[in-house]
Amino acid sequence: MEVVAVRRGAVRSVVVAGLLVLGVTGVSGVSAVSATEAGAAARRGPEADVAYHGRVSLSQGRLRVWVVPQNEGPAALPNATLRVRLSADLADRQELAQGCARAGLREVVCETGALPLHGRGRHIGLLLELKEPVPEVVVRIDTWWNGGASDRDVSNNQHAVLALDTGDSYAF
Repeated sequence: MEVVAVRRGAVRSVVVAGLLVLGVTGVSGVSAVSATEAGAAARRGPEADVAYHGRVSLSQGRLRVWVVPQNEGPAALPNATLRVRLSADLADRQELAQGCARAGLREVVCETGALPLHGRGRHIGLLLELKEPVPEVVVRIDTWWNGGASDRDVSNNQHAVLALDTGDSYAF
């Protein structure tokens, strides 16, 4: 498996912060005490309503994902991490957009950049090669880490899209 070196340090920081917020332990640099403290801090942190809008398209084993992160507030966020999970395995080699990293056989994470109050983050475009062509793929998009903010309405940042291998675009 190829490891992408583009902004690897920044992506690793976001990934470790996400693990802390989720309370995951047993990962290098993440302790049970720091995970508990980070979880408590997240509950006391600012509130932000992160939402994702975009499209997915599947054609001949190539999946296109286009996402625009948005923040409805009430607080701005310096950064967040978007997660894209697939029902099919990714090919071993991927060229990922800047700020994105592979997180597993079927998973990619991307930093959103700053999410201003009532504003949009950077547009994220992914062209993902699947290991084998499939007639359909389920694409799940959600927030993996939200900068320590609480989000009471997760319905607009958790999406599951069924993309058929037709080249058609499916909006979420």
